[in-house]
Amino acid sequence: MIKKFILTLVVFLFVTGITAFAAQQKTDYGKYLNTKNKEKYSMTVLNKVNSPEDVKKLSVKDMDLLANDIREGILNRVNTIGGHLGPDLGIVEATIALHYVFDSPKDKIVYDVSHQVYPHKMLTGRKHGFIDDSRLQEITGYSNPKESVHDHFVIGHTSTSVSLATGMAKARDVKGEKYNVIALIGDGSLSGGEAYEGFNNAAMLDSNIIIIVNDNEMSIAPNEGGLYKNLAELRQTKGQAQNNVFKAIGFEYYYLEEGNNTEKLIEIFKKVKDTNKPTVVHIHTLKGKGYTPAETDKETYHWTLPGFLDKKSAAAEVETYNSITKDYLLAKKQAKEPVVAITAATPGVFGFTPDFREKMGENYTDVGIAEEHAIAYASGLATNGAKPVLALMSSFVQRTYDQMSQDLALNNSPATILIYWGGISNADMTHLCTFDISLISNIPNIVYLAPTNKEEYLAMLDWSYNQKEHPVFIRVPAGDIVSTGEKDTTDYSQLNKYKLVEKGQKVAIIAAGNFFALGKQVKEELKKQLGIDATLINPRYLTGVDKELLEELKKDHSVVITLEDGEINGGFGEKVTRYYGNSSMKVLNFGSKKEFTDRVPLEELYQRYHLTKELIVEDIKNILD
Repeated sequence: MIKKFILTLVVFLFVTGITAFAAQQKTDYGKYLNTKNKEKYSMTVLNKVNSPEDVKKLSVKDMDLLANDIREGILNRVNTIGGHLGPDLGIVEATIALHYVFDSPKDKIVYDVSHQVYPHKMLTGRKHGFIDDSRLQEITGYSNPKESVHDHFVIGHTSTSVSLATGMAKARDVKGEKYNVIALIGDGSLSGGEAYEGFNNAAMLDSNIIIIVNDNEMSIAPNEGGLYKNLAELRQTKGQAQNNVFKAIGFEYYYLEEGNNTEKLIEIFKKVKDTNKPTVVHIHTLKGKGYTPAETDKETYHWTLPGFLDKKSAAAEVETYNSITKDYLLAKKQAKEPVVAITAATPGVFGFTPDFREKMGENYTDVGIAEEHAIAYASGLATNGAKPVLALMSSFVQRTYDQMSQDLALNNSPATILIYWGGISNADMTHLCTFDISLISNIPNIVYLAPTNKEEYLAMLDWSYNQKEHPVFIRVPAGDIVSTGEKDTTDYSQLNKYKLVEKGQKVAIIAAGNFFALGKQVKEELKKQLGIDATLINPRYLTGVDKELLEELKKDHSVVITLEDGEINGGFGEKVTRYYGNSSMKVLNFGSKKEFTDRVPLEELYQRYHLTKELIVEDIKNILD
């Protein structure tokens, strides 16, 4: 019995020690925070908070300690799996005050972009996604109603909160209900067109809607645009400037300089709670607050990859598609050509560093988070003789659809649009990059190109830059540089001419862009398994078919397969299928299904879509049989 007691005691002490050690490991993140409360910093307050109701029981002093706990959780999550850092660190006190004053989920809080949703998640039953390393992947980085009744939309894109909240407020009013509807917008989202439209409509409500403008003086990169001059004027005058865009539209307006002061935030939120008129609360916050590097270098720490706390010395620079694009644009600028490089608030994605932007000077424009305007702006530049080169992320292309069609393609404006990150990925459902081929390639007049290597990319870029006939989109290759070492001398003005890389028979593989390497693997596997020497084709164009080449394949091929790194529906491969529709040629299209995926591992998606050489060959065998 004594032995059993001693063994139990040892186990208890061991487990307790391990638990204490684990807790200490968690609080170690506190050493990175520039807080006055380090000695009291031990997650003790956050451990007591499982819902907004628990926040309401806290004193202001405890809320300040809670803010430290939340920041530790943010550092832990982002350092472990990556994510948005600076915006979330800056909105901590405001989020605590919101949940202290308002009554979520009865009161509806709508977050813009979700760049600022981490603290909200930690206060609404999801802190495990920040402090328990074994459960970090259980929650998304964005608001999601499937996770909590305190979330109302799946949102990952910008400038939407005011429109969504206005709709919720109108629904409340027509149903005769009473509660607060709050939109939290900021971090550059005011530059997006939908934000203006939302404010314009919200101001017409004769009822409760509260819009909190989180002014941290930044977008993803530094703010650009005339509206931000007015925000700066309002900050400088503590909200008293005669020029006030919000009052001009029709809002009641409040300003708080100390937007990271919990007590003052509570005071101003209580003042506007249950208002019966459209109201703006403009708060001045510090992006990256609590973590000195993020406070100092706000652009770099807006979003970061895992391991940023343990960064080693910078590795030597290597050539990338970003670097060769920058070199190309700088060379055009130095040659005094009318080149204009354009981004929509995400210059870091393309490697457009502050140094590059400074060198480009007036030949560079950041339009803010306004991709629609960026397309029309590029069309205007091209029509008047300039040479616009607009860089966009694939997941933001859908915002530009009307402008691509009307402002650009209908006018045949010879602008160059570079599409980055296009392809199937393991991203969050809000940032999938699988739809750009379908969206872009079916609009008349647009030429969409898919280079497979450095030399093709540079040749396509140069042709697009110099031609005057078409709007040209180029899907910048993903991954490491692939180089043939031989200059590409193709005349890309001869549209839709595919490149016959290796002539074979029986099976033809048409492998576009990122999947050209997969096409080569399939060719080798067919030879290995079935003894078939397949034809390999690099289509280069995603917007049309090479009728002459496809007709030639009928002579000695019975199967054609297409490979594209994106959605099949409406994509490149279906154009080939339609061409062969009234013939005996059998066609297999490989790409992704029409679906929203959410952080599904890439290997799993490739299995699901039969995008491995073994599965593709198996499908070919079945169709041959």
